[in-house]
Amino acid sequence: MSLIGHLFAIAFGFLFASLAAGIIVVGAMLFPELSAVTDAPLDQDTLNIVLGFGFIFVSGFALVPALIVVLVTEAFSIRSALAYAIGGGLVGVGCYLGLVPFDPGTLRFDGIVRRHLEIMTGAGIVGGLVYWLIAGRNAGLWRDPPRPRAPLAAHPARSQPSPPAAPPPAA
Repeated sequence: MSLIGHLFAIAFGFLFASLAAGIIVVGAMLFPELSAVTDAPLDQDTLNIVLGFGFIFVSGFALVPALIVVLVTEAFSIRSALAYAIGGGLVGVGCYLGLVPFDPGTLRFDGIVRRHLEIMTGAGIVGGLVYWLIAGRNAGLWRDPPRPRAPLAAHPARSQPSPPAAPPPAA
């Protein structure tokens, strides 16, 4: 795969990973409200707006940490799904802890909500796996030279008939 093609795969991978993580975050945060709805239909426009904001939120906060994970995996040609899941989980934890106030006097984060931390970690893991499906399986392959193609074998039906043998010269 060429470098330009792989850069497009990375961009699409990040786009769809952010979309998947945003859907996870929004769905998990709205789950208590959705479970309380008995028979009332969901307003599709409101759900689309909330999912859009979730996508923007996740992609905006996760861009730099996710790029660090992508650079490390590309540099070392890491193609393991487990590595992307762990990297995505770390990105999710980092994004959540970036929003929680930190007290330098006690060296502690104040106000961590365990459920929110679990949601962000899970969304990061799903995002990492979605990225792996799109671009991570081919990490570092753009540096390898292309493999030579094997020559095509001649098909017997396509081969030209050999010309008739010339008669031996008369003596």
